[in-house]
Amino acid sequence: MRQVAAVALALLLALFLLPLLLVPRGEGALPVESGSLPIDHAVVTPEPGLDSARQVRVKLADGTVETMALDNYLWGVVAAEMPAAFEPEALKAQAVAARTYTCAKMERTTASHPEADVCADVNCCQAYRTREDAAASWGESAQLYTDKIAAAVSDTDGVAVLYQGRPIQAVFFSSADGRTVDAVEVWGNSVPYLTGVDSPEGEEVPNYHSTVTLTVEEFRAAFLAKYPEADLSGDPSGWFANTVSNSAGGVSSVDVGGVTVSGQDLRTLFALRSTSFTVSAGTEGVSFSVTGYGHGVGMSQYGANALAKEGKNYEEILKWYYTGVEVEQYTPGQS
Repeated sequence: MRQVAAVALALLLALFLLPLLLVPRGEGALPVESGSLPIDHAVVTPEPGLDSARQVRVKLADGTVETMALDNYLWGVVAAEMPAAFEPEALKAQAVAARTYTCAKMERTTASHPEADVCADVNCCQAYRTREDAAASWGESAQLYTDKIAAAVSDTDGVAVLYQGRPIQAVFFSSADGRTVDAVEVWGNSVPYLTGVDSPEGEEVPNYHSTVTLTVEEFRAAFLAKYPEADLSGDPSGWFANTVSNSAGGVSSVDVGGVTVSGQDLRTLFALRSTSFTVSAGTEGVSFSVTGYGHGVGMSQYGANALAKEGKNYEEILKWYYTGVEVEQYTPGQS
């Protein structure tokens, strides 16, 4: 009986020791675990991301309101607002700007959509697109771009742009003509973190230069409908005078037919891509030569991409365009 027990013990020891003897040592050996699972093999599940734990009410284009996780909403905003082919750090900057804008919206009621925190109307809040719509437009690059934007959102989880501890009005636009402009020059309100800065984008921007041309009668009809007191008689070359430049070199105001009009109002009236324009007028018509696209305040998206190509990270990009801010994690509603 003792012999049987001894044989059994020897076999048992061989069973456990033999694999240890066969494990390679030195280069290529597996690292030694510093700990082991409890006997019940319990596994601790990582905490969910800050964005995935937050809910945001979104009024969609069809008028319905959908409650979704903040990270899913931000994915749709970045996909709609910035080209997915942009540099990863530019996409991260866009994700943080979108999160910041959303956090600010979540802390107050908006009259145009009191039932929702944000809406999908770009003229009111931020653009938004579903993953299905985005994938359909991206074609063979759909998976690459889907993952790229998801990484931009997750890699900046919970991060926002703050001024004196509060989320800023993180406005952004497409491209500048060398420099952004102060908020006061566009909206009449001075905002300390929305001041003009140099912006490095240029000829790589699609449609960076554009032209809007109207016949004399087209211009006269549209302008007099808005400014009936203007005198648009005589040669059109004499209609424009006293152009005043803004801080970025665009048009702050110009006299047209004796009426002083802001560059912003002319941009709106004639669907110009920006207020960085020059005008030529004669009997053959009125032509606006325009550079850049957007209102010019805050972060330039193509400028952000240019800075990313230079090696700047998303925090540096955000602090470049928003003056005197901090970039850190923020929970909506925190004081």
